[in-house]
Amino acid sequence: MKLAVVNLQNEKVGDITLSKDIFGLEPRADILHRMVNWQLAKRRSGNHKTKQRGEVAGTTKKMFRQKGTGSARAGNKKAPQRRGGGIAFGPVVRSHSHDLTKKFRIKGLKTALSAKAKEKKIVILDKAVAKNIKTKEMAVAMNKLGLNSALFVCGEEVDTNFAKSVRNIPLIDVLPVQGANVYDILRRDTLVLTEDAVKKLEERLN
Repeated sequence: MKLAVVNLQNEKVGDITLSKDIFGLEPRADILHRMVNWQLAKRRSGNHKTKQRGEVAGTTKKMFRQKGTGSARAGNKKAPQRRGGGIAFGPVVRSHSHDLTKKFRIKGLKTALSAKAKEKKIVILDKAVAKNIKTKEMAVAMNKLGLNSALFVCGEEVDTNFAKSVRNIPLIDVLPVQGANVYDILRRDTLVLTEDAVKKLEERLN
């Protein structure tokens, strides 16, 4: 798969050939769905908690005698059916994360990249570098590139000036190549890869 390489002024500066094994797979919604669920499950804090019967403050004294009152037998006031009592089967602090094999995660990232390639939503940039921290200049560059919603995946290190220049532009995200993931790729309309990012991704996924 051959694509043009452009600069921030949307001027063609070369060509690049993308690996079919990474950018040419048939997109599969089931794989992407499982990958997104896996990522979001890992993000959940899982700190929701209700007090159970043994954790509620209160006396354990029997409320009234067992027999002869005409009322249903009762233990103490901390029972779940009593006002102020514990919660039966309420949520407890736990981890929501689950496992996916490394092989499946690699395939998921390849599928996400291939989906963007098939939709023609990939832009290859020569480099994502800014001389100064100027949001206005970067906003003009985004307009020239036709980007309203985009994820920039740079090399191993993100240029500080570039990252600071685009951080106030809505729907524009920047990640180093090692942070490339399925969820962030799918949540933005266009995927922008630098030449260095393409090289590192192909090394990582082959």
